[in-house]
Amino acid sequence: MAQTGVQLNQKTFSCSICLDLLKDPVTIACGHSYCMNCITRSWDEEDGKRLYSCPQCRQTFTPRPVLVKNTMLAELVEQLKKTELQAAAADHCYAGPEDVACDVCTGRKLKAAKSCLMCLVSYCETHVQPHYNSSAFEQHKLVQPSQKLQENICSRHHRVKEFFCRTDQQCVCHLCPMDEHRGHDTVSAVAERTERQRELEGSRQEIQQRIQDRDKEVKVLQQDVEAISRSADQTVENSEKIFTELIRLMEERRSEVKQQIRSQQETEVGRVKEVQEKLEQEITELKRRDAELEQLSHTEDHIQFLHIYPSLPALSGSTHSSRTKTRPLRYFEDVTTAVSELRDQIHEVLRTTWTNTSLTVTEVDVLLSEPEPKSRAGFLKYYCEITLDPNTANLWLLLSEENRKAKYKSKLWFFSSHPHRFTHWSQVLSKERLTERCYWEVKLTGGTVYIAVSYKNINRAGLGPECGFGHNDKSWALICKNTSYEYCYNNIRTPVSGPPSSRIGVYLDHRAGLLSFYSVSETMTFLHRVQTTFTQPLYAGLYVYGNDAAAEICKLE
Repeated sequence: MAQTGVQLNQKTFSCSICLDLLKDPVTIACGHSYCMNCITRSWDEEDGKRLYSCPQCRQTFTPRPVLVKNTMLAELVEQLKKTELQAAAADHCYAGPEDVACDVCTGRKLKAAKSCLMCLVSYCETHVQPHYNSSAFEQHKLVQPSQKLQENICSRHHRVKEFFCRTDQQCVCHLCPMDEHRGHDTVSAVAERTERQRELEGSRQEIQQRIQDRDKEVKVLQQDVEAISRSADQTVENSEKIFTELIRLMEERRSEVKQQIRSQQETEVGRVKEVQEKLEQEITELKRRDAELEQLSHTEDHIQFLHIYPSLPALSGSTHSSRTKTRPLRYFEDVTTAVSELRDQIHEVLRTTWTNTSLTVTEVDVLLSEPEPKSRAGFLKYYCEITLDPNTANLWLLLSEENRKAKYKSKLWFFSSHPHRFTHWSQVLSKERLTERCYWEVKLTGGTVYIAVSYKNINRAGLGPECGFGHNDKSWALICKNTSYEYCYNNIRTPVSGPPSSRIGVYLDHRAGLLSFYSVSETMTFLHRVQTTFTQPLYAGLYVYGNDAAAEICKLE
């Protein structure tokens, strides 16, 4: 009822504008009360109307009333606030559903401050005082409030458990060694606690030592991160300088070649034009001589013809036609050939250098994980035997070889329905969870095969990308098709170069977030490496499609 009264008062002394307790309450002529700031702001908005009204009853006032603080109402509000604080403090002292209540309190119980292992009773601050003030309670053991005090009572003899049976590894009362624990190795609970406490301290020291070791490793790793970042930044800066210098040299060389070509062009064109002018002069002279001869040929006076013709100069041979050769054309073709060869050489150097650089960058060791093996013998140390789960196999797949081989068939194979089965994608998951370093190999036959790892919660029903290996963020896949490879993650495909092989090796370091694929023949050839963070256990997966296509997880010795 007291609480109800407080709620009623809160509503009574609340401002109808801000709905909070009144602050600097004022009462206007109609009898309604508001916070001074609230009614002032309300009337400020009505200044243009020159008419002021009560927000509750809408009674109007002219002119604007002068507001004066209602001191009596203000004192009542302050008393109400104090009452609320006292009620809140009292509520805080009472035991809630999850608190340990005082066993002595009657009515509404207060929170327990201590529990007594001798009395097997929990006390509030008031009722625990005799344990502090009276010598009769000196032997009693006070602990933090506990709801499990009854666990200290022997269910058989209803006595306090004060001993520990090492034979049965359980706490007993002083009568148990005379009954069902007769002849057992029994010590006092204090003695057993002392020994276990020493073990606990030893464990804590070991844990603290490991924490210190890990802190040192974290610092080392942080230094590695900083060193890697500095090295990467410096390498980028150096690379930029080198490439800038190469570009500058290429620009200079391009300018020189262009200048040489233009200079040679000018020389050759001038030479040709000089020959051309002489030829044109010769043509003009020949035309003039031809005109004279033509005129002479039309002379009717034979004596005159015979007199003039011998006096004409003889026609000299031309000395210019032999100079008109195609040397400039051959010259420029040679330049084009030389530049093309230079381009091919540079392209080959850049391609080779870039490949080596990429391989170097991807081989950086990860955190505290051991380095990736360099030989097949090294990989085989982490070989794990993997079998396929028939309950996940799509109906187009036939499992054999002790559930290590999946073959695509042109007709459905009828199995009982199962919620874990892939309904449309012709793929299957392994039974084994992969959470450590492990290695396995897959033998391929025809068609298209996805070699994958996947989280268990990948979708199974439907044709969408959320179900297919490599087409979502829950799986990673190497696509093997004929003689080509592609890596696929989150529906993004990346071409992978490498020698064709009927056997693919897969290396996984779950902790380090490392996944690598290798072409396996007489030697192992690196194909692709993934560096990420795996947040769940992984499962090996196969997708098989195409007539007589098959994939088998090899059994290695």
